[in-house]
Amino acid sequence: MKSLDYIHLAEAHSARNYLPLPVVLAKGEGVWVEDVEGKRYLDMLSSYSALNQGHRHPKILAAMREQMDRLCLTSRAFHHDTFGPFCKTVTEACGMDQVLLMNTGAEAVETAIKLCRRWGYTRRGVPEGKAEVIVCDGNFHGRTTTIVGFSPEKLYSDGFGPFTPGFRMIPYNDTAALEKAITPNTVAFLVEPIQGEAGIKVPKGGFLRAAREICTRNNVLLMTDEIQTGLGRTGRLFCYEYDGVKPDVLIVGKALGGGCFPVSGALASKELMSVFTPGNHGSTFGGNPLACAVGKAAVEVILEEKLPENSFAMGEYLRTELAKMNSPHIAEIRGRGLLIGVDIKPESGPARGFCEKLMGLGVLAKETHGTVIRLAPPLIIAKSEVDWALDRIGQVLR
Repeated sequence: MKSLDYIHLAEAHSARNYLPLPVVLAKGEGVWVEDVEGKRYLDMLSSYSALNQGHRHPKILAAMREQMDRLCLTSRAFHHDTFGPFCKTVTEACGMDQVLLMNTGAEAVETAIKLCRRWGYTRRGVPEGKAEVIVCDGNFHGRTTTIVGFSPEKLYSDGFGPFTPGFRMIPYNDTAALEKAITPNTVAFLVEPIQGEAGIKVPKGGFLRAAREICTRNNVLLMTDEIQTGLGRTGRLFCYEYDGVKPDVLIVGKALGGGCFPVSGALASKELMSVFTPGNHGSTFGGNPLACAVGKAAVEVILEEKLPENSFAMGEYLRTELAKMNSPHIAEIRGRGLLIGVDIKPESGPARGFCEKLMGLGVLAKETHGTVIRLAPPLIIAKSEVDWALDRIGQVLR
């Protein structure tokens, strides 16, 4: 079958909740993918940062195959021999005491919200049913009904209410607003160190440092959602490291599964995690043997191959070369590491058209927030491959 055949088949039998570029991929290796006709493309999206280690990394595949030959699922009704080793690996890498493993990023966010609310009730003495979490305008934390209920994007929330109460929204990058929004019932502040879906919005330097100080002074938990920005994507293992702070709750996902399996988690101190007791929270597939084997290898690859360092170096180079183009279409270039947003001027039209032209030249990128081209290749990318992409990006943007 040809690409159009596959696209027509999908449109006939799948709910239309996405608008993909008209390409049908069949193979992937490293930073490259191939469509059903055999045309190669450089992947500049990385499945929204889930492929930091690249497509089909050999160490991650080997760990997955070995585990599939032994044991795939037990549920948490029993112990299994990959659970403890993975928990040790991920907590030590993240500098946290304990992890509660889930599957998707949204599940990890929900877990973090439950953790902070329960802490508020059992440790802070917040009246039952009154706990509040502060969130930011422009946020994107997932697609569950609770999460879309505090999303400012009507596309995500319209038609899905009623929504869970207990959330207050403030402008992003505004610590004065954070301080003002805190009440005696505030238990946590949930924030993305860089807002990805809002168009790669980078806060001013020191934003998280100031937020950390405000939260500490008011006995409020700081939750950082690093599902997209974490595990090397922004040039540090975690983006919050740029401000020299540590969150109370760290939320991870995407690249934790190495591009092979859904793995996510919420990490915190042993004291904070102690608010959970058996039966409070769980997941049939969360922390399953296959996920743990894959996750352990995924973290090891990031550390062993120094992917945060390569992300920092290649990101600096990519942003510098993009700026040199002096494109009449570019309003702004934003980002850190290999999470880069190229904001297109309104008069040049939506970013979608530029992404379609890039696809024709063999570069796969995706628009976000209408006017922004997101450039986020696997962190294993080499300078020669960045140059290959820049040549084609230049043809489109110049």
